Amino acid sequence: VEASPINPSDLGLLIASADMSTATVAGTPERPVVTASVGEATLGALSARLDKSLPVGNEGAGTVVAAGASSAAQALVGETVAIAGGAMYTQYRAVDASACLVLPEGTTARDGASSFVNPMTALGMTETMRREGHSGLVHTAAASNLGQMLVKLCQKDGIPLVNIVRKPEQEKLLRSLGASYVCNSASPSFSTDLVEALRATSATLAFDATGGGTLASQILNGMEEAASSTAAEYSRYGSSVHKQVYIYGALDTGPTVLTRNFGMAWGVGGWLLTPFLQGAGAETFGRLRARVAAELTTTFASSYTREVSLAGMLNPDAFNEYVKRATGEKFLVTPHALS
Repeated sequence: VEASPINPSDLGLLIASADMSTATVAGTPERPVVTASVGEATLGALSARLDKSLPVGNEGAGTVVAAGASSAAQALVGETVAIAGGAMYTQYRAVDASACLVLPEGTTARDGASSFVNPMTALGMTETMRREGHSGLVHTAAASNLGQMLVKLCQKDGIPLVNIVRKPEQEKLLRSLGASYVCNSASPSFSTDLVEALRATSATLAFDATGGGTLASQILNGMEEAASSTAAEYSRYGSSVHKQVYIYGALDTGPTVLTRNFGMAWGVGGWLLTPFLQGAGAETFGRLRARVAAELTTTFASSYTREVSLAGMLNPDAFNEYVKRATGEKFLVTPHALS
């Protein structure tokens, strides 16, 4: 294993609900041990994982150095491959040959380390849009690595996309990628800007990475206002256009607050990549994976703000940064690095 990213889904397992401000580091520089406190209120939800070793690292890439006797396995020896087999924060990993995605010639392990979670999530979002009969998307925390991929993907596929960010520099970043609709939730004109973008795109499906707070409600209200502005007649039940928000992250761990001014044709639910892929079937999975491989250094390219070794990711100067889950900040674990 030469490279493995730290994704938000990895942090959910790595730190759970621990208060990392209480973290202490013991052990040795080569094998540090980090200990942090967990609040009593959340301990019950974690009872099933107490005293269990749970290997971390959803995805990664590296070079095949040994293989089984089958021709399929032997054909992989020496190849640079990407895998999403879990337990990737390690120097060596044994997986089934069929789980390996051979990277195109000239593609490095660094290029392929994030070839599964974010690219397949972006494709899963557009696939869900088509399957559920929507014609445009809304995405929150849109300046993330995933968000940047989605901007490029929607441009390539001609899908109208409304991006929601919370900082001017994030808006500038997305516009530099060619995003047409970027709304800043911290702006006084956010509600108006959002309705205008929703009216222009007819987007009725949102994927929300924040989870808590009022953003999902604001999006549904904006969709309803946009739909009602073109309705032929008034209905006391609101517009007949179905509006859907899927929550796929928890950047805000507070309650999801809905102020129901958006009629009766709406839904809020959870969305995760693995259940989506299981329901989509082998043909769809293969088609999406093939597209990722073909566009790994273009549409689905990832960027990293910092590289750390296995021991280095347990240093306070590293974990105090990556636990913030800051938009656009992404760490890459390089297991064979010494520091």
